[in-house]
Amino acid sequence: LELQERTDTMMMDDDDVEERKSGASRPNILITGTPGTGKTTTAQLLAEAVGFRHVNVGEWVKTKQLHSGYMKEFDTFHLDEDKLLDEMEPHMSGAKGGGVVVDFHSSEFFPERWFQLVVVLRTDNDVLYPRLHARGYSKKKIAENIEAEIMQVCLDEARGAYDSNIVVELKSNTAEQMRSNVERIKQWTINWLKDNQNNDDDDDDDDDDN
Repeated sequence: LELQERTDTMMMDDDDVEERKSGASRPNILITGTPGTGKTTTAQLLAEAVGFRHVNVGEWVKTKQLHSGYMKEFDTFHLDEDKLLDEMEPHMSGAKGGGVVVDFHSSEFFPERWFQLVVVLRTDNDVLYPRLHARGYSKKKIAENIEAEIMQVCLDEARGAYDSNIVVELKSNTAEQMRSNVERIKQWTINWLKDNQNNDDDDDDDDDDN
């Protein structure tokens, strides 16, 4: 389904919308995908476009020391999921939560209730390889990420962890595609806010009638 079609489907089920609101007045959006697919740039542009906060999980893990040490063999930090989730929770739900764009290569350990939209970015291997090489990744690390993209690991992970109605796959090979993706997600966000404002107004009317 296209992103707009998914938006329409989500709008049709009021109970489903309410369940995903997590007590927040603005939606949370997860941008995921293999390293090099443009998650951080897309998330930054989207957050600026809609006035949301951007959480780069990889940076949080390093700067807030949400890990249990560095794994030299894999050239990465060993994520402490409990620390990360505790750090993120106040920003994601409740009266002061919501309006967050999160980007990370993994998605299954986040609480499903946190997100109203999960976007999986996909990049062709002939585009992904030079991006990873430009980052200075080792041959082993490049090969692992290329294989993960071929096997659509991030897409399958997202589909297994979240309701299929909120998981959207978008191509991210070019700057033009990235801009288009941001615009499409921005429009989804506008529609979500309008729809949920209408739901809130209806609830207020019901309260007045009682």
